[in-house]
Amino acid sequence: MAERTPGSTSRGQWQWPFRLRLTFMHGVILVLLLLVILSALGVISTAYHTRSQYARLQTMEHRHDQLQTVWSRLLLEESTWSTPSRIENLARDRLEMHVPDVHHTRVMRP
Repeated sequence: MAERTPGSTSRGQWQWPFRLRLTFMHGVILVLLLLVILSALGVISTAYHTRSQYARLQTMEHRHDQLQTVWSRLLLEESTWSTPSRIENLARDRLEMHVPDVHHTRVMRP
């Protein structure tokens, strides 16, 4: 009788390195493995996007703080430039305006 080699292809004999038989459970395991891999890729993607968005948030908060500081300085400068005594001094010195004395005022009644 002739000896069969592991690489022979006759029916009913095993093939090298083993005979592959796919069962329902193999299919289920394969599908579950694919789902696990897809889930892992989803977790990686979500973590990456979360980190990048958090870095963007940090940058925007820093910019907000800078703008808030500038706004506070501008408000202080505006209040300094618009004090009544300063406006009165500018009107008197630059525009030569003055408060009229009592003899030059008239009260109008309806």
